[in-house]
Amino acid sequence: MNYADRNLPYWRRNLAVCVFGSFTTLVSLTMLLPFLPLYVQQLGFTAQADVVQWSAVAFGATFFGTAITAPLWGRLADRFGRKPMLIRAAIGMAIVMSLIGLARDVTDLVVLRLIAGLIGGYASASIVMIGSQVPREKAGWALGVLSTGALSGNLIGPLVGGFLPQWVGIRGTFFVGAAVIAVAALATILLVREDFQRGVDGSQRTKNSADKQDSTRWPIIAALLVTAMMVLLANMSIEPIITVYIGHLGVAFDDQARVAGVVMAASALGSILTAARLGALADRIGGWNVIIGCLVLTGILMLPQAYVTQWWQLAVLRGLMGMTLAGLLPAIAKLIRGAVQAHNTGKILGYLQSAQFSGQVIGPLIGGQIGAHSGLHHVFLVTGALLVLCAGINGWIKSRFDGAPAGLDQSTAPR
Repeated sequence: MNYADRNLPYWRRNLAVCVFGSFTTLVSLTMLLPFLPLYVQQLGFTAQADVVQWSAVAFGATFFGTAITAPLWGRLADRFGRKPMLIRAAIGMAIVMSLIGLARDVTDLVVLRLIAGLIGGYASASIVMIGSQVPREKAGWALGVLSTGALSGNLIGPLVGGFLPQWVGIRGTFFVGAAVIAVAALATILLVREDFQRGVDGSQRTKNSADKQDSTRWPIIAALLVTAMMVLLANMSIEPIITVYIGHLGVAFDDQARVAGVVMAASALGSILTAARLGALADRIGGWNVIIGCLVLTGILMLPQAYVTQWWQLAVLRGLMGMTLAGLLPAIAKLIRGAVQAHNTGKILGYLQSAQFSGQVIGPLIGGQIGAHSGLHHVFLVTGALLVLCAGINGWIKSRFDGAPAGLDQSTAPR
C-alpha cells in the first residue's frame, strides 16, 4: 500500500489543521506591513530614504530565506515525512517571531526576518502534505480550500497590524503573533496524523525516458515560473512602503498604520472574490488566455495608482488589481501540471513556490530602491510596464511553443 492509500483516512482532519496553520502563520508574517516603517523608525532611522530602504530589506528578507530553503525542506519531507516539516516550521516561526519583538536595531530585525524565512514555510509544507494525501478526484477542491486559508491570512494580517499595535504596542504585536503560531504548532503536533514509512516512502524513485520529454518543454516552464514571480512582485512592490505613500496623501500620522492595513487588505480581498471564477474561466478558454489578459489588466490598473489623491482611491484600485492578479497563479499551475510528466510535477511545483517567493523578495527591493531615489509614484509605473512586458513574453511563448507538449492546457490535462 502506497503513502496516499495509507493516509487516506487522515486527509480531511489534516486539511483542517493545515488551513488553520497556514492562516495563522501568514497573519503573523503580514501583520507587520502597516507598521514596519514605524518600527524601523523606532529602531533608529528617521530619514525617509533610510526608512523606505530598510523597510523593504526587512520585509523581503523572510521571503528570500524561504526561496532558498523551500527545495531543501521539500526533499527532507520526502525523506522523513511531511508532519515533521510542519512542526519544524511552526515552532521555528513562533520562536523567531518572539525574538523580533525584542530586536535592538535594524540589523537584528533583518537577520531575524531572514531566519524566519529559512526555517519557516508552513504553508508550503501544507501544500506538500495535502497534495500527497488527498484523493485525486478531490485534489483541486482540497488545495483550493488550503489556498483560501492562505489568502485569508494575507487579508487579515494587515488589518490586524493596523489595529493591534494601538492596544499592545508594536513590540507586543509580535508576541501576540508568536502565541497564535504556537497554538498552530500545538494543533499540528496533537491532531495531524501521518503514516510514513521511511524505508518505502523515503526511497528514491528511478527516472525514466519521460524526463527527456520534459526537457523539451522548459521554455514554457521557464516563462510560467517568471510569470509566477511577477505576480508576487507586482503585489509586493509597493506594500512595504505603502505607509509612507499614504502619508503623502494627507493621512494623519496616528492613522497611517490603520489606513495602510485597510489598503493592503483590499488586494487580498479582491483575490479571494475572483480566484475561483478565474480558475474556472481558465478551464473554459485556456490558461494562456487568462494569464495574458490578467497581466495586461493588472499592468493597466497599476498606472492610476501613481496619481491618486485620496487613500480610498488607492484602496479601490488595489482591490481591482487583486481581482485581476487572482487568475494568474491557478492558470499557471494548470499549465505547469499539463506541461510535465506526473512524476516530475512535485519538483516543478517546488520551483514554482521558489519563483513566487523570489517575487516577494524582488518586489520590495525594487519598490524600495525606486521609491527612495525616483519617487514613490514611479514604483507603480515601472511595475505596470514590467507586467505588460511579461504579457508580451507569454504571448510569444504561446505562439512559439504551445501545442508541442501533449496535454498542455487541455481539458484532459492532469487536474
